[in-house]
Amino acid sequence: MRVRHLSLVLLALAAACASPGVKPPAPTPQPRAAAPQTPMRSAPPPSPSETPPISPVTPPAVSGDMIFDAWAAEFYGRALKAGVPRALLDREMAGLTPDPRVASRDSRQPEFSQPISVYIKGAVTDGPVAVGARKQAEIAQLPDIEQRFGVPREVLIAIWSRESAFGAIQGDFDVVRSMASLAAQGRRRDWAEGELIAALKIIGSGEATRGQLKGSWAGAMGQTQFIPSAYLATAVDGDGDGRRDIWASSADSLASAANLLAKGGWRRGESWAREVTVPPDFDFSLSEGPRLPPEAWGALGVNRADGGVWSDADKASEAQLLAPAGAAGPVFLLFPNHFVIRKYNNSVAYALAVGLLADRIAGAGPLVRPWPAEIALSLTDRMTAQRALVALGFNPGAPDGVVGMGTRTALRAWQKARGLTADGYLSPQMVEKLKLEAGAAS
Repeated sequence: MRVRHLSLVLLALAAACASPGVKPPAPTPQPRAAAPQTPMRSAPPPSPSETPPISPVTPPAVSGDMIFDAWAAEFYGRALKAGVPRALLDREMAGLTPDPRVASRDSRQPEFSQPISVYIKGAVTDGPVAVGARKQAEIAQLPDIEQRFGVPREVLIAIWSRESAFGAIQGDFDVVRSMASLAAQGRRRDWAEGELIAALKIIGSGEATRGQLKGSWAGAMGQTQFIPSAYLATAVDGDGDGRRDIWASSADSLASAANLLAKGGWRRGESWAREVTVPPDFDFSLSEGPRLPPEAWGALGVNRADGGVWSDADKASEAQLLAPAGAAGPVFLLFPNHFVIRKYNNSVAYALAVGLLADRIAGAGPLVRPWPAEIALSLTDRMTAQRALVALGFNPGAPDGVVGMGTRTALRAWQKARGLTADGYLSPQMVEKLKLEAGAAS
């Protein structure tokens, strides 16, 4: 049992550190990074009638890092204006220094991109399925949580598995120091300062101590990995003891995750997704495109892979088709609840892993069509493909090595224009075709 438990912990480590529900804007190379903000002191000062005067700001203890110290001196005033008590700010900022581990992880970009099949096959295994089923029976509050928020217990258990290996891996970074380090770097200053202020307010409220605020390098805390602002806005008491303890209480953690999904628009009684089959001549350029009722997809030859019938709730809903590993892999119809899971962590792979793991915990079998063998693409290959698409007149956005929606949409358009299967899947073969055509056109 010790060996199997250790393997589960190691398996979930990567997801726990990098899949923060309610997580920060994605790190480099994601295009959502906030630009450095103009210092507050350069803005026109508010009139006395708008803002009460604040006593002169004393910068925190000098860390020796010029960039960090300059940011800290400016942040001090902004935190006071945001309502952080002076005594609390003095205490928590005293002796604060940047964490070099945070800067390293924020700027790190993997040389090779993990194929989605590898990620999901590592997440949806017999081990987490068995542990998840056992945890359902152990947590007495789960039926009440499910009834209260409308989110299936299996989905909550699957999120718990992906975020912290059922609470075993919560991260050991000092959240206050991590948020200060990210803010000082400037790339995501507004977001990081907001999370730092939220963390300080949690400490000031008495709900948690600075020592408890441990998490991932990006500030995700507890068994279901909430960033500080999400904790303040959506954490709830799930075990009835009057506290919101997402670190030590599994019931609080799961209820808080359920509340976040409910607030994100979870629809009771509807599927999150269903595996489907498509006809041999199917137009894969419809992937990640229109959202249609299941019956409309049926008219195009798209049917449930398990041969089942659509529930009344699903019939009344609309779904989007997705072929995450291309035409050779499994195909899904994604219902609105899939996109709610992505509000927890905006990743197709994450949402599929959570949903498929939840299905298995609920008793479903494996996929009808297995995942194909995929080859990891290097950063150079991904950026080369993006540059080739730009050169050929199919704009994927800035060539950043991230194969996101923009890249997949541009690739589908190029594939369709060239008479290829327009599934938007960037394989090594597609990279070579793009390189050859772009080279010939230059």
